[in-house]
Amino acid sequence: MYIRLRNLREDRDLSQNQIAMFLHCSQSAYSRIESGRQDIPTPFLKRLAKFYKVTTDYILEMDKSER
Repeated sequence: MYIRLRNLREDRDLSQNQIAMFLHCSQSAYSRIESGRQDIPTPFLKRLAKFYKVTTDYILEMDKSER
């Protein structure tokens, strides 16, 4: 999941600070989320899904079929 967050951000040439400002949190808090050291709060997950125009399932990697 965290790799997807980073890839979505980097694909749009955005910094962690820019995303943190969008989410109204500190850059260090967002960095912990993106690195997997902190769970992503549900409101952040929803806002990022809308922002990136993807589903929350995509961000959470629930779109992968488990075999």
